[in-house]
Amino acid sequence: MKKLVILIAVIFTGFTFFSCEDSDDKVEEPYLIVKFQFDPNQVRLNNLGQPSGVASGNAAQSPNFNAISAHYFELAPTAFTQLGDGTILYHAPETTEGGAVAIKFNQAIIVGEGEAFLKIPLSQVAQGNYEYVRVSLAYQDYNISIRNNGTDYDGRLTSFVGYNTFINTHTIGSNSFPVNGNRLQGYWAFALNDFPYATSGQAPAGATTVPNPIASTSPIPAGSCVVTGKFNENLIINGNETRDVIITLSLSINKSFEWREVTADGKYEPSIGENVVDMGLRGLIPTYTR
Repeated sequence: MKKLVILIAVIFTGFTFFSCEDSDDKVEEPYLIVKFQFDPNQVRLNNLGQPSGVASGNAAQSPNFNAISAHYFELAPTAFTQLGDGTILYHAPETTEGGAVAIKFNQAIIVGEGEAFLKIPLSQVAQGNYEYVRVSLAYQDYNISIRNNGTDYDGRLTSFVGYNTFINTHTIGSNSFPVNGNRLQGYWAFALNDFPYATSGQAPAGATTVPNPIASTSPIPAGSCVVTGKFNENLIINGNETRDVIITLSLSINKSFEWREVTADGKYEPSIGENVVDMGLRGLIPTYTR
């Protein structure tokens, strides 16, 4: 009996030793991780990627972002790489349930600042030397200030800036907005934070700013929201990475919520007919760490 106990102890000790050794030998695969950052002080750009002020007769504010979603992400080697010819790492689900092809909102990945939007094994990323990032933004959720009868209120706005989005019902707090159909770029909804008021609307077609500094060599389709940004130093993927590569997409929200003024006071006052004209992000600066 004593010999049996010793034998069992020896077997158990050996099993434990080899199990720990197997665990220690495992190496976690490195990932490409994509995150968003919102910067109200980043340069404000126009559609051609040039610095731009607020149009005459309009006013704007820098919103306080809660969340964002994109439906397309691509790494492009050069300024001559046409949209779709780079390394496409994400394309969100689409549907024809509403008629024309549209982004399927109920399957969107929605994240806050600093949260991982994409996490892709680096082994699945094509090796290459990448100069540009292209990301098609689809949905924004942020806080803004509005004025009504001389009083300022805080509220929350959601805007759909993708080319076309199929929406069942979306919500802002306890407010529901049943759509059950497609909405083109520029659809928005708004609700006050502390009062029972909610509304929705549509910005003019083609009014959403989509900065593309390489428009002359690599244009984007009209009505899309494919924002383009250039790395300060090219991102090189060589297949020998042992650590995660984290790409941060810094988006300019510098006066990105813009409306047409009726009373020239810099206050958004929809009750007197001040209408939203632009909700586009105002530039993209991608950076990465290893």
